[in-house]
Formats: sequence, structure tokens, C-alpha cells
Amino acid sequence: MKSKAFLIEFIKYCCVGGLSFIADTCTIYIFKEYILSSVPFGLYLSVIIGFIVGLAVNYILSVLFVFTGAKEAVKGKQMIFFMQFAVIGIIGLILTEALMFLGVELLNWHYLITKVFAASIVLIWNYGARKYLIVKKERGL
Repeated sequence: MKSKAFLIEFIKYCCVGGLSFIADTCTIYIFKEYILSSVPFGLYLSVIIGFIVGLAVNYILSVLFVFTGAKEAVKGKQMIFFMQFAVIGIIGLILTEALMFLGVELLNWHYLITKVFAASIVLIWNYGARKYLIVKKERGL
């Protein structure tokens, strides 16, 4: 039964991650193409802004729909929970920036193709770290 619950939770997380990815990637596109198009390092600034938008979407949806059992465990500790969630996300941002640099600058891939590749790797990092470093600890598992 635990493996079925894990699978359902992971599928929910992938759906939430997909919505977060769309918010993140659309933000990157809008900022890179229209707002920061003439700014040096505009792509990398756009990735940071997209990360912030994606993090907010991911946090809200994860708490509401994915890690629902953790809601009760973190009552009164929402700021600490969010900070832990954000630190894991910031590590994901660093991975994303490194992979974006690798793909765009070194491999000459289009930035949106590179973003898909980076997001796939970071999704696994984010889920694993949030599940095992935050949620299990808060639940006392």
C-alpha cells in the first residue's frame, strides 16, 4: 500500500511540477524576449525571475495537493517549512543555472530546449529533497 501511496503522491507532484514548469518557462520567455532582451545576462536574470514564480506556484500547490499530510505537522511552522522548501528550490535554481549555461553556452542548444532538460533533472532533485528532507522529518517518519 505504501508504494501505491508513494506513486500517487509522485504523480501529483509531477502534475504540480508541470504547472510550476509552465509558469516558470512562460515567465522566462516573456522576460527574455520582451522585458530583458537587451540586458546583458538577460537570460540568466529571466531564469531567476522564472524560478521565483515557479517556486511560489509549486509551494502553494504542493502544500494544498501533494504533501497534504505535512500540513498538520507544520501548523505554526509555516515560515520554517517555506524556508526549507525555498532552500531546496534555490539549490535547484543553482542546478538550473549551471545546466542552462552548459546547454546554451557550451552545447549551443536553444534556451527553451535546455530549460526542458534542466527541469527534468531538477524535478527529481526537488521532489526527493522535499519528500525526504522536509516532509518525512516533519511527520516524524
